[in-house]
Amino acid sequence: MNIQIINGPNLNLLGVREKSIYGSSDFESYLAELKTNFPDVTISYFQSNVEGEIINILHEVGFSYDGIVLNAGAYTHTSIAIADAIAAINTPVIEVHISNVYKREEFRHHSMLAASCKGVIAGFGMHSYRLGIESLLLNY
Repeated sequence: MNIQIINGPNLNLLGVREKSIYGSSDFESYLAELKTNFPDVTISYFQSNVEGEIINILHEVGFSYDGIVLNAGAYTHTSIAIADAIAAINTPVIEVHISNVYKREEFRHHSMLAASCKGVIAGFGMHSYRLGIESLLLNY
């Protein structure tokens, strides 16, 4: 099984930025843990602060991979273009968030992407990614 994890803007700063919200671990360390915990799954990782690059990777893997775990960061709340890219591909997408977006600012309470995704997981810290992978495995 091939799963692509995609992280959006500012998630390259995990472990450094707003530790009270996002924790003190960097994503690369957590990615190594995910690969250890899912030895039968090939997990690829992509991060970009650029909306168009996120759309390009969705197009690139969206017809050949078995699942995508997407944390689009702030683009979750603004990007019709990413929502359209998700709707256009065949691969199921799980939207994930490290924080519970519903405990945060009002503008974070609406996802432009959720309607195009298979499901949404939020508020479990880095474990939101594990839960996203597990949901793809359950439905595979």
